[in-house]
Amino acid sequence: MAGGGIEERVRAICLALPGATERVSHGAPAFFAGKQFVMLWPHGHHDHDFPHLWCAAPPGAQEGFITMKPQRFFRPPYVGSRGWLGMRLDGRVPWDEVEVLCEDAYRAVAPKKMLAMLDAERLT
Repeated sequence: MAGGGIEERVRAICLALPGATERVSHGAPAFFAGKQFVMLWPHGHHDHDFPHLWCAAPPGAQEGFITMKPQRFFRPPYVGSRGWLGMRLDGRVPWDEVEVLCEDAYRAVAPKKMLAMLDAERLT
């Protein structure tokens, strides 16, 4: 899938979450729910010359994912020390997994009101 396709799919996933917004940060698409929850690098960034995203993650998730699938997940620079998770988006992208990770990232930072809206949507 081309970089534009990746950007469109990640954007659709993130902006489907209640109250999520997008703005450019460091020259790349970034998604916010009060605080930033996903950063997309559709053409790579620094030492990672492949498309990938960085996402907020619940405590312990980063280590678990990297141990389980080191070929897909990594500790991103700058935000990795805060528990964020990096995910490669090259090759066959498991889009269902991207959706889950983006929602988990949203849940890690969103205010209670936004979480209540998401949970209400999930019930209907």
